[in-house]
Amino acid sequence: MLENAQKQVDVAGWLEAEDFPAVRALDVRQPVVAENRVVTFWRSESDEDVYAPIDEVAHLIRRLHALTEPTDIRLPALRPFGAPDDPLPDFSVLSSDDAQYLRGRFAEARRTFDSLDYALPRGVVHGDANVGNVILADDGRAVLIDLDSFSRGPREWDLIQTAIFYDRFGWHTAEEYETFVRIYGYDIMGWSGYRDLANMREVAMTAWLSRKASNSARSAAEAAKRLSAMRTGASRRDWSAY
Repeated sequence: MLENAQKQVDVAGWLEAEDFPAVRALDVRQPVVAENRVVTFWRSESDEDVYAPIDEVAHLIRRLHALTEPTDIRLPALRPFGAPDDPLPDFSVLSSDDAQYLRGRFAEARRTFDSLDYALPRGVVHGDANVGNVILADDGRAVLIDLDSFSRGPREWDLIQTAIFYDRFGWHTAEEYETFVRIYGYDIMGWSGYRDLANMREVAMTAWLSRKASNSARSAAEAAKRLSAMRTGASRRDWSAY
């Protein structure tokens, strides 16, 4: 956690130097370790969470992908499913059948993520780019937040959530998705690897939710619903946003 916190602070400083609209780390010595907790300090951008419209989301992702990779920060490789020798999550809070299924899908995604025939050049990626991570500051600016997955990898990973939010979940309208594609300049749904990457993104989203299930009955119920749909091919239109 300390290494990741340092990366976030460093990335925030780089984005500020690039005049890129992202959350700003305070100019204090950080991160700090206190009572076995890693602590960082950030400037608050708004008094409440108001998500930016989809055109602003597309502009920010396009602008981010146009940046030249920093030379003074060693960005990690994008590994949304961990390194090859990392232990698999046990998902022990799930039923044994669901846990076994999700571990299998997780392991498969880890093996195949890097082998997809990506169409876009690799480079700087946010790692969790979607409308939920672009907020409106109090002065009306769209600001990119949540830098913990910032890395270097295939740009498609920053586009896949917007696509499946429209295509599979119905969280974006057709007009919103068309706006996103027009502004970003590329439609990932026309790429040959779209279905495979969309399936992987579902695995990542459900794995994250399953880790929260031990502390939340709502998360546990949602994880079970998602896993049932993934196993049977049922509609994802009743998936709840987190």
